[in-house]
Amino acid sequence: MSAHTPTRHLLIVWHSRTGASEQLARAALEGARSVLRELSACEQVELHIKTAAEATDIDLLAADAYVFCAPENLGSLSGAMKEFFDRNYYAVLERLNGRPYGLLVAAGSDGAGAVRQVERICTGWRLRAVAPSRIVNTDAQSAEAILAKKELAEHQLDVAREMGGTLAALLA
Repeated sequence: MSAHTPTRHLLIVWHSRTGASEQLARAALEGARSVLRELSACEQVELHIKTAAEATDIDLLAADAYVFCAPENLGSLSGAMKEFFDRNYYAVLERLNGRPYGLLVAAGSDGAGAVRQVERICTGWRLRAVAPSRIVNTDAQSAEAILAKKELAEHQLDVAREMGGTLAALLA
């Protein structure tokens, strides 16, 4: 990296109870790393992954792009991920304008409610979606299936790898 090239930062923020969204976040990180290696840009872009409980306004302000990974619960965004947005919303308002983001939602059947919520928040922050929001459907319909630990298939993880790679490539 040249002394004149500033390091860029990709922040991946996730929340998960059953493991699906965490797997999406880690796959996005893997995809970002892979693309940066392909582009010989590993020194130009730093990758950060944080839980929704850990991520702060300082993390958001330090990042140049974002991947948000969350489950849908009862037709809307999970409470812990919503709390992340609530806790940080006003501290960064008008300070993230134009930065790119991607969204990955793990859902048992639908996911559209969570997507709408995050997209509205990101519109308020004036973030720029660089790819369509992606819903990974686990087909969990019974109480047992919904609460069970998830193990996503490779094709589901590929969606997240692609999202992470896309955001990393934009920063390289």
